[in-house]
Amino acid sequence: MSSSPAELVRDFHRTFGLDARDTPSEVSPELAAHRGELLAEEAGEVAEVSVTGPLDRLAHELADVVYVAYGTALVHGIDLDAVIAEIHRSNMTKVGPDGRISRRADGKVLKGDHYEAPDVSAVLRRQGWAPGGDA
Repeated sequence: MSSSPAELVRDFHRTFGLDARDTPSEVSPELAAHRGELLAEEAGEVAEVSVTGPLDRLAHELADVVYVAYGTALVHGIDLDAVIAEIHRSNMTKVGPDGRISRRADGKVLKGDHYEAPDVSAVLRRQGWAPGGDA
């Protein structure tokens, strides 16, 4: 099975008659709240099982978070793969030209002097989003 997560989730939404848009747009406050609740529920399950295990359950819960995140993007008509690619491009600029990487005490990689913020708005505009133009 070589389908991307986006394709798999689109298939699920189509099969079950769930919302799916092709162009980035706002959704009703009720639908947005529902998607937020689903994401929070899944993230809470990841937080719980991260500590208590076992590893196979953690893998399951992590996949559920990704699945629901892709579904939320689909409901909004967002090509999440393109957004992730832009975030990755930006994150890779955290490496200095000398190859140095700044880290916080807990290991989190920090933004250096050469960091370039992601331009998610540009990605969405390329997908057909017109800021302020959705309902």
